[in-house]
Amino acid sequence: MSEVAQALALLQRGTQEILLEDELRKKLESGRKLRIKAGFDPTAPDLHLGHSVLLTKMRQFQELGHEVIFLIGDFTGRIGDPTGKNVTRKPLTEEEVKVNAQTYKEQVFKILDPEKTEVRFNAEWFSAMSAADMIELAGQTTVARMLERDDFEKRYKSGQSISIHEFLYPLVQGYDSVALKADVELGGTDQKFNLLMGREIQKHFGQEPQVVITMPLLEGLDGVQKMSKSLGNYVGVDESPGSMFNKLVSMPDSLIWRYFELLSLKSNEEIEGLKRDVEVGANPRDIKMTLARELIGRYHGEEAAANAHKSSGNQLAEGELPEDLPEVEVDFEGIDRVPIAAVLNRAGLANNSAQAKDMLGNGRVKVEGEVVERDHMLEVGSSYVIQAGKKRYARVSVR
Repeated sequence: MSEVAQALALLQRGTQEILLEDELRKKLESGRKLRIKAGFDPTAPDLHLGHSVLLTKMRQFQELGHEVIFLIGDFTGRIGDPTGKNVTRKPLTEEEVKVNAQTYKEQVFKILDPEKTEVRFNAEWFSAMSAADMIELAGQTTVARMLERDDFEKRYKSGQSISIHEFLYPLVQGYDSVALKADVELGGTDQKFNLLMGREIQKHFGQEPQVVITMPLLEGLDGVQKMSKSLGNYVGVDESPGSMFNKLVSMPDSLIWRYFELLSLKSNEEIEGLKRDVEVGANPRDIKMTLARELIGRYHGEEAAANAHKSSGNQLAEGELPEDLPEVEVDFEGIDRVPIAAVLNRAGLANNSAQAKDMLGNGRVKVEGEVVERDHMLEVGSSYVIQAGKKRYARVSVR
């Protein structure tokens, strides 16, 4: 597979639509760095993994060497995006915009590479725009075209008011793409009308139209409803490592590949390898732990990812020993070697001899990290780290 084909396959992963895919291929084949734009109105952000879907796709573009523009709509935020609303949205004050914009940057740079991200504010060009410029922009569409938008159409038919400034929103969002010379714009499925408007506005100003990529909504941990804090089926970006770990490893198996597809920065080949592991018998919980560690590492750092299972309730990873490993001494007189079953029983690592033999027969006993069988013998005068089952550990001195 060619380099362009590999890049396209990665960028296609998890998308709802790419309009137009042939145009994206041609842009990738040009070999130049593409300008990738996504706009965010600075309403107070409190991001969860559902919000991170779009940002993850932006990060994939960064990994491929392209320029990502994180556009904060400080001007459009003062209009109020009407998308999906059945009433006019209250505009934000300038002070609210500034506070929310700073909070946004703090959270999104847990996903985007700040060294490869251009942060822009659209008041930069709209504050300098004259009334004549705005009239020219407004002339690029019609009321009938605006009423094709589902939310506007419903409000019009039901007799609800639509303010003129709300009609301006798709136009000014489209002009953002002109000001930034965007090659690609990303957004949610509910932004499709506005994103396509950007293509039309760019054509009017003599620019090559941008490719539009829409991303789907992420299902929450219940596997049914979209991820939402109000539904309680979410994982917050700022949530503690232990809480994130518990939630992700407890999610339904049916969500595993959906979450990898939309949230992971692993390559397609790496994800296919994990799928093959499951096909040949790997525990799905181990695969969920792989995703949990990747996401926790992104939001909290690699050290937090390595220890998240501990902060989630003192659970131990496979083969890991607790830091407070108990030390036990057991005495045997007159012999040089003793059977492992007797040591398990006397050290309190088994409730009785029958349980000790059962664990040994099922391969659930390890001495110094190696599984041992019933006939295994230990030397008197030595010390051993012994694990019996999943939860019993001790450093046993045989005397």
